Parts: sequence; C-alpha cells; structure tokens
Amino acid sequence: EVFARAKAAGVARMITISTFVSRYDCYREIAEAYDNVWFTIGTHPHQAHEEPEASVEDLVRLSAHPRCIGIGEAGLDYHYDKAPRDTAARVFRTHIAAARETGLPLVIHARDADEDVATILREEMGKGHFKALLHCFTASRMLGETGLELGLYVSFSGVVTFKNSEELRAIAKDVPLDRILVETDAPFLAPVPYRGKRNEPAYVAATAAVLAQVKGISADDMAAQTTQNALSLFSKMPPLAS
Repeated sequence: EVFARAKAAGVARMITISTFVSRYDCYREIAEAYDNVWFTIGTHPHQAHEEPEASVEDLVRLSAHPRCIGIGEAGLDYHYDKAPRDTAARVFRTHIAAARETGLPLVIHARDADEDVATILREEMGKGHFKALLHCFTASRMLGETGLELGLYVSFSGVVTFKNSEELRAIAKDVPLDRILVETDAPFLAPVPYRGKRNEPAYVAATAAVLAQVKGISADDMAAQTTQNALSLFSKMPPLAS
C-alpha cells in the first residue's frame, strides 16, 4: 500500500537509509524485493556506540552490492548526545573515508553540532574530495553555506513546511536549484498537511511543493530538478527510462 501511494504521488524511486551496519541484510532484502528501491550502508550517530565500529574496508565491501548507492547516514548529534562525542566523530570520519574510496555519496546527519561538523568536513575534504549531502537539513545557515562551498547537496524534509520554519525556508531559498534534494526522514517529520501522521514516501510531494513556492517555480519543475539532482548525486543508480 505504501508503494502504491508513492507511485500515485509521482514518486518513482526511493532510498532506504541505513542506521545500523548490522542490519545490512534487512536493507539489502528490501532493495532486492522492489525494483524502485535502493539503499545505503552506515551507522547513525545515535548508534555509534551500540555496534562494533565498521572499518573503511567493511563499508567498502558492503557497499559493492549493486543496489547500495551511498554511505551513511553518519555524523554528529549533540541534541540527544546518545553516543560519546569522540566515538561519533571517529565513526563519522571512517564513513567519510569510505565515501572517498568508493566514490559513493555520504548521507550526513547533523543536529546541534554545526561547528564540529563544519570543521570535520573541511578537514576531511582537504584530504581528498568526497560526495555528500546534508540530510534532513535543519541546521544553521553557516553549516549550509559551508556544505555548499565544499560541493555538498542540501536535502529538505517536511520540517520546511512547518509554520514556524520561516528561517529554514529563507535558507532553502538561497540554496542553488541544482543542489536541492527532498526527502521524508520517514517515519518522522511528515509535512503539512500530514503533520502528526506516520511519514511515508508519497508525502515527499508536499515537501517539494513548498520548496517550489519558496523558489518561485512550478511543482513540476521542482520535481524534475530534484529528480535530476538525486540521479547526479546518487550516480550509481541507472538513469530513468525515457
């Protein structure tokens, strides 16, 4: 039913995001079962201390699966502070190294840790380029601008539709069109008018519609642009059939 609603909303493809490397088989099986689903592999900062740390070699090996198209999500979260900060930072840098080695994009989680995330990104980019996106962006303009300067993409969730998100919409307005992505962060953060419900892929159309208004373009143009951006960033995915 979820897939049917996504198709009806015009969502052609979906990426399921890893939070535990130890659940690799689960993500793989979902992607193998549905021809419009791909997956990433990585350890969320909340879980950075809960499972054995995956090495760069582990992540490279697991990401070789043909339907694995990204590394992460990994990063820093000082809002909940579930993992020791030094552990989360070390795991974050390991994921960056894997992204650099594989050429796959890194999905970055950053919450209330803007200065440290920006510092790590600058330091690591100095060691060699890697592709990445700032996932579910709700951070400061400083972090957004840092990411853009380093060539990263910025992904917006349903938060951008919330009434009290004026500052976030102002940041979104200034993100170049060729660097914007939309996402659900399902099952969380359903956009208006679905706020409070369990989020699902079909609802991403509502997020894209608000971003289109912010950017002063049509919803169809925003859909086309974010689709192209996703294919450019997650370049391991094949092109859409014409």
